[in-house]
Amino acid sequence: MTTVERLDNINPLVFEKAENRITTDSDWDDLIYDPFDAREIFDLIRNINDPEHPLSLEELNVVEESKCEVDDSNSDVSVLFTPTIPHCSMASLIGLSIKLQLLRTLPSRFKVTVKITPGTHASEEAVNKQLADKERVAAALENPHLLQVINRCLNPKLRNRS
Repeated sequence: MTTVERLDNINPLVFEKAENRITTDSDWDDLIYDPFDAREIFDLIRNINDPEHPLSLEELNVVEESKCEVDDSNSDVSVLFTPTIPHCSMASLIGLSIKLQLLRTLPSRFKVTVKITPGTHASEEAVNKQLADKERVAAALENPHLLQVINRCLNPKLRNRS
């Protein structure tokens, strides 16, 4: 079987990336309290690689700034993601990649919720249940092969290594 035959979405639509955020000196001043916002969350996940394509989740329109929510005062972050096709077999892997990236990069005070955008995936309920279950997420991340795949999604430099 060739690589192309295993792809769920052989020819995905590719979207233009958003402009990089312009930062000021005050953004880097540790003495100024700067609450997290949706754009910061989006910036943390936009460059995650798709597991099937050499494209980012932003380029595939899987993640969007408008589907990132933050309640900094209550330490809640919520992200909705949209798989490229309704039967995407990689939806759980994409959700795990988003969740792990946020857990690794945000302060530990944050509760991170990652879900599929309602109505966009055939197994939406099952995937959302899996992503919400701390024990299932922890068990998935203990699988060395799965963790290696997720790390390749999170770090493009690891993508070509086996």
